[in-house]
Amino acid sequence: MLWKLSLTGIKSRFKDYLILFSGLTFASAIFYMFMSIATNSTFLKGALVIAFKTTQFVFGFGIALLAIITFVYIVYANSFLLSMRQKDYGMYMMLGARTGKIGTLIFLETLIVGFLATILGVLIGVGLTQVVSQLLINQLGLQIHKFVGFYLPAFIWTIIFFAALFLLAALWNRHKLVKSNVINLLHEDQKPVKLRYNKVWKFIEAILGIGFLGIGYWAMAKYQVLLTNSITIGFFTITIGSYFVFDSLFTTIINILRNNTKFEYKKLHSFTLGQLKFRLTDYTRILSVVSLLFALALGAITVGLNFNNMVDQALESSYYDVVLYKKTPQVEQDLKKVSVKSTKTFNYKLVENNKAKNPQTIYISKDEIAKKSLKYQNFYVNKKGQQSYSTKTINVKELQKGSSAQTEMMKYQLTQLTPYPGAGVKIVSQKQYDQLRSENKSVELLMVNNFRQNFANIEKLQKAAVTGSLNDDNPVLNSTKAMNYRFVSSMASGFEFMGFFLGLAFLAMLASTLMFKVLSGANSDKPRYKMLWKIGTRQSLLKASIAKEIGVLFALPAVLGIIDVLFGLQFFKSLLKNPYDKIWILFTIFLVLYLIYYLITVKLYEGIVLKDNK
Repeated sequence: MLWKLSLTGIKSRFKDYLILFSGLTFASAIFYMFMSIATNSTFLKGALVIAFKTTQFVFGFGIALLAIITFVYIVYANSFLLSMRQKDYGMYMMLGARTGKIGTLIFLETLIVGFLATILGVLIGVGLTQVVSQLLINQLGLQIHKFVGFYLPAFIWTIIFFAALFLLAALWNRHKLVKSNVINLLHEDQKPVKLRYNKVWKFIEAILGIGFLGIGYWAMAKYQVLLTNSITIGFFTITIGSYFVFDSLFTTIINILRNNTKFEYKKLHSFTLGQLKFRLTDYTRILSVVSLLFALALGAITVGLNFNNMVDQALESSYYDVVLYKKTPQVEQDLKKVSVKSTKTFNYKLVENNKAKNPQTIYISKDEIAKKSLKYQNFYVNKKGQQSYSTKTINVKELQKGSSAQTEMMKYQLTQLTPYPGAGVKIVSQKQYDQLRSENKSVELLMVNNFRQNFANIEKLQKAAVTGSLNDDNPVLNSTKAMNYRFVSSMASGFEFMGFFLGLAFLAMLASTLMFKVLSGANSDKPRYKMLWKIGTRQSLLKASIAKEIGVLFALPAVLGIIDVLFGLQFFKSLLKNPYDKIWILFTIFLVLYLIYYLITVKLYEGIVLKDNK
């Protein structure tokens, strides 16, 4: 009988449960996808180790972030679930149902909702993994055949993680229900809330809030000095600052508006401002959390998609596209598939002396340096704190200066053009060079057309020219432009996908969390709207008041979150050339999705508080 009543209750609140269910499903789908890509050994078997390891780290990092946010989301979602049903459970207890029986019912109900959402999420996650993994494989140029989105270890870990969360939620629900008496369950939404307003303390809080936010934004901009401490300082100060701002500044603004009689007594402004003052006092923590999640979500998408710019930086870091250390039949064959723009041959001699401090020394003639005009990319940090490269020419005059930083850099660049990166360098006259009793060695330096489009063939050629085979175990290979491009592109692709899906998951959870918080108080607001309707207030004015009230609750964390992102992106200038590139497009897409959640919340809220108005 109790189960029948419970199912009837769920059916009557199907729309509310659908929002909760969809949020949990999306979270478990993204979690499974991240877990599957980060742990699936199929990537390692058919791909470059370096590409898999980087992608594995990126998605592993995403799993950790998603796990934390999912925990916060389930706490609020569970609170919403309990608030929806506690009045029904109180009614069952008043009609004679035993407390233990009701406790078992809420326990099983919570587990079943969580289990069904997780299973459905995993099924969606399998399809999502299949699509995303294929995009990653194609983007990274990996050779993986017959990859399947279903991966048993990822499935097991997803079930274990969400089962543990819902088990804790179910135990908490049962504990809270059993410890509550019938009167509290029936009239929980009618309990008065005491509003305390100390003008002096609110003023101090507002100043502290703005001050803490200012310190956090300053720390993110001063990443060159503070390094990783920027994140630590920024996280704590922005979190505390957000709480103080919501607890004081916005309440103060509402009080100022209420003191403006011309504004307050227009339409339902007095009622709306009163509702907002009450809600901001009750919503301080949730609005602070939502603003931080909003910043994380928007930041994850913005930074993730802009990580693709790192690939351009990887191309800038090396001047020559391909370095041919040896000419084998395989190299000759692979060379025909590459569109070569120019070729330059660089000659040197290697002298080995096992008794010397440096057993290998590279000898290069002055004429060779002057004639070949060898170039390299010089790394520097510009005035804006961004990593940049400039093209420089290796010259004899600079090499003969002695032990200057520029001289050492040029010698280092010369060794990077040979298979002996740890050797010493000596510049001698042509006569001295010819007298050396050592074999003349040479390397070919190639510039190609369309490095990106030609990359698959270039990578194959570079491997054969270094190792004589297609393996990638040679340490010299890792310093080439092809391998550098491979490493950066794998990391950028991983961050791009992780940022996009992590941002969407954060958005879904933060908007759902705020939605649950608003809807969980709708039953207590219902008598107020019914009273306004009874005294003659038009339905259109009531709907306008609801739209404004909920609009403010959605807008405040969004505005603060956007400001957090704009300042927070300063930190990524050390990694990205322009972290603000096309930011308005990403912001627009994100805000449109956020607006959809707002409209859904308004519609559901209206359905609860205006349901009986005829």
